[in-house]
Amino acid sequence: MGRGLPKQAPLPGVKRIVAVASGKGGVGKSTTAVNLALAIAANDPKVSVGLLDADIHGPSIPMLMNLSGNPEVTKDNLLRPLVNYGIACMSMGFLIGDSQPVIWRGLMVMSALEKMLKQVSWGPLDYLLVDLPPGTGDVHLSLCQHVPLSGAVIVSTPQDLALIDARRAAEMFRKVGVPVIGMVVNMSGFQCPNCHHQTHIFGESETAKQLGLDVLGEIPLHISIRESSDRGKPIVLLLPGGAEALAYVHTASKVVKCLERMASS
Repeated sequence: MGRGLPKQAPLPGVKRIVAVASGKGGVGKSTTAVNLALAIAANDPKVSVGLLDADIHGPSIPMLMNLSGNPEVTKDNLLRPLVNYGIACMSMGFLIGDSQPVIWRGLMVMSALEKMLKQVSWGPLDYLLVDLPPGTGDVHLSLCQHVPLSGAVIVSTPQDLALIDARRAAEMFRKVGVPVIGMVVNMSGFQCPNCHHQTHIFGESETAKQLGLDVLGEIPLHISIRESSDRGKPIVLLLPGGAEALAYVHTASKVVKCLERMASS
């Protein structure tokens, strides 16, 4: 790191930190991050998983994880994550009111991220997933500067417009030395519940292969994912044997295998 920049330091008790990112908003990144966290835990009950909502201006994790209230403070003056469904969570949404906007400039946003990273009693965790805001801005660079990331997962729809920004997100991580694990293609296709015809509403694309990225999973476009998210009980928990939940479970398994392979290489 250059002069004046923070030095990377591991989070005490946290083995692996994984960024979940997208170049564009509205592609289902937060829903993907939540279901991946739950699926990693479901795939191996022995592992512990945390979820950091790094979208300071538009936190989604409180609603998606059905959590509210203020974090407790430990005797070491650290914030204690809120826990639901076995996942330890921290979000700016726990620290402000539901309707209160966060009207902050870059330095204040980066300070808030640092607080949620380093002034939270995270450990012990095997995995901490970080749900990043859309784009490639201050929060992304600050995260990469403060803590060593095990890798990044890029989330995109197959729509060409979204994939242009997904390419930028992948290249950003590569330029700062963070390995890109692969891409999750969200809303990959819609199956009519009546005739079972499959339609690719957002199109089909080979962009992941063009970028040299593995496709970690393809998540279908289905109303049950949206409904379960709005209810604060993600699809992995609500309908664990369904095709939509299994898509997340298989994706999470591939993410973990890729991380293990990278760690051993």
